[in-house]
Amino acid sequence: MVGDKARGEMNAFQRNESKETLFTFISAGDDPPKGDFPVQKKSPKLCGSNYPLSIAFIVVNEFCERFSYYGMRAVLTLYFLSFFHWDENLSTAVYHAFSALCYFTPVIGAIMADSWLGKYKTIIYLSIVYVVGHLIKSVGAIPSLGNQVVHVILSMVGLFLIALGTGGIKPCVSAFGGDQFEEEHTSERSKFFSIFYLSINAGSLISTFVTPVLRGDVKCFGEDCYALAFGVPAALMVLALGEDGEGSLELGMWQGQFAIKNRLKNRSRQIPKRDHWLDWASEKYSKQLIGEVKMVTRVLFLFIPLPMFWALFDQQVQYSALQGIYVLQPDQMQFLNPLLILVFIPIFDLGLYPLINMCKFNFTPIRKMATGMILAGMAFGLAAVVELKINETDMPQLVPEESLIRVLNLAKNPVQVTIQDRDLFQQPVEAFQNPAEYSKLILNGEQQSLRFTLQHQGLSLAFNYTVKEKSVYSLIVFEAEGSLSSRLITDLEAKPENGLAAVRFINGLSQDVNVSIDSKRFIAVQKNYSASEYSLLERDKYNNGKCITEMGEFTLELGLLDFGASYTIVITNVSGGDVKTWKSEDIKANNVHMAWQLPQYLLISAGEVMFSITGLAFSYSQSPASMKSVLQAGWLLTVAVGNTLVLVVAQAAPMAQWAEFVLFTVLLFAVCIIFSIMGYFYVSVDPEDLEEKEEKRETSSRGNMISLVTQKTKL
Repeated sequence: MVGDKARGEMNAFQRNESKETLFTFISAGDDPPKGDFPVQKKSPKLCGSNYPLSIAFIVVNEFCERFSYYGMRAVLTLYFLSFFHWDENLSTAVYHAFSALCYFTPVIGAIMADSWLGKYKTIIYLSIVYVVGHLIKSVGAIPSLGNQVVHVILSMVGLFLIALGTGGIKPCVSAFGGDQFEEEHTSERSKFFSIFYLSINAGSLISTFVTPVLRGDVKCFGEDCYALAFGVPAALMVLALGEDGEGSLELGMWQGQFAIKNRLKNRSRQIPKRDHWLDWASEKYSKQLIGEVKMVTRVLFLFIPLPMFWALFDQQVQYSALQGIYVLQPDQMQFLNPLLILVFIPIFDLGLYPLINMCKFNFTPIRKMATGMILAGMAFGLAAVVELKINETDMPQLVPEESLIRVLNLAKNPVQVTIQDRDLFQQPVEAFQNPAEYSKLILNGEQQSLRFTLQHQGLSLAFNYTVKEKSVYSLIVFEAEGSLSSRLITDLEAKPENGLAAVRFINGLSQDVNVSIDSKRFIAVQKNYSASEYSLLERDKYNNGKCITEMGEFTLELGLLDFGASYTIVITNVSGGDVKTWKSEDIKANNVHMAWQLPQYLLISAGEVMFSITGLAFSYSQSPASMKSVLQAGWLLTVAVGNTLVLVVAQAAPMAQWAEFVLFTVLLFAVCIIFSIMGYFYVSVDPEDLEEKEEKRETSSRGNMISLVTQKTKL
């Protein structure tokens, strides 16, 4: 019977192997013949260290891939706004949908790597998909190629392929890098994840600087060169295909489905209970595979609270409402995060962590991640305080049947203004007086016609104007044809977005004028105190403007237009070859300095180093060899869930920005407590120990049974 069994197994092997095999019989206690197993060659090392040479290729690959991804993403929203002419809501929605998709597709890459192709082939094939996506995206940005429908279709196809490529290789590259280390070099493997994360942020930092320059400073097809901005990241991704190494693993996650079905079929009380629900899969799967899946499910259960960290981390920063630092623009503050990561990683690995170990404190991965969550919560607590300070210069929030109004007296003498049945302006308004704060005007409906009375040098004049709710107005008082007149104009209801300054012009001349600002913006303003629309400008000093009239061209000095402010420039007269102006600040400039964001960035970046790098290393260390990509995908999935959570909360319960910061801060601290309790009861397991125990168990159960060992030979 033994011989028949051996022959049957031999035939099975002969059917599946290209080479013929014979079997030799050995005792379970004997050593296997030396010739049966090839000696494993150790991989070449990097500069005499314990780091495999292949690690250099992997790190360079990740740098190029992150440069490619973040470089493309840096100009993506602007591409939607200026190239497709989409509105801000649609552009933001598509951007966030693309970002979320990039963190859901790692599940696809993990399944491909662990159950089908192996990590190396998955990285290569999906990198090709990645490059094709970038190329299609670049072609779609060529203005002369087709109409807007063609551009949108090509761009969306390109973005989908990019999301599939970048997401699919995410769980494979880090796990593939960890696989390169021999088991005795666990310390070097742990530091590899820090180096890996450093390459991510280096690619992000450089590309976020370079790509906008390629887009704005280089012109092609007569406009901003989006084709080049997308093409350079594509070229970097081609370089990333130079990675070396190989691997092929097996996925065993599908046993959970069998375990559930088997348990439902055996619900009788007479059937003995099993220790774990996955043990019900033992009729079909090996004990070792079941033990490995148990490890993965325990870690995935531990990951459940983690999306709250990413919900805070990925929220929009406050740079648009802050003052700049010298030549640094507010939106460039986002470069601080990758820059601080590059600084913190060596400080933590070479200084802080060794110092903590010297103090005999067991700073486990769970404790590191919990500390990172606490630091992130503190950062957003500070963000709420800064947001409250920022709001001090905001316009008041209007409610139904409520409006705001003020008076601009452009006449030569003081004017007393009264409004029908209202007692708003107690004192006369002086000529060219800096306007006071807006006064609240209560209406008796959505809109109301009101009578305005002007008293000037013993004369009383009345004007009727219709005022709408939730609107902001300026009443302009001026002299026309020897008499007093007025005009009600609409003002901005909120601060300009993105830290820009808003400016409009009132033409006090008796002739039309054209205003040129920064040699780019031409604004036509009609005569006799007509008002122009608002123009949005970058924060700067504008002293070289031009005012073109029938009498000639004159220099126009506007002075400093500051962050988040709104201005009204009144052109009063022309004398001595110059245009005389008067400037009013309608909405105050931001008075919170960007330096107030530095503590936030320090805390959130330190928290990211402790949380994210530790999470990557922990995911790798706690996963068996056959499921390392799956667990890496599970870690990345927490990022996707965190992004989705932010969108759900923002849409379900709109609230003030500071209140949202406080809410997420409280939630993160609560989740941190839950995660710490879960981590306290989590027992770390070495996958290698699990395999050794299973091998010993199988050996002891066989006793001295005859074992079959394959031996390749010639017949």
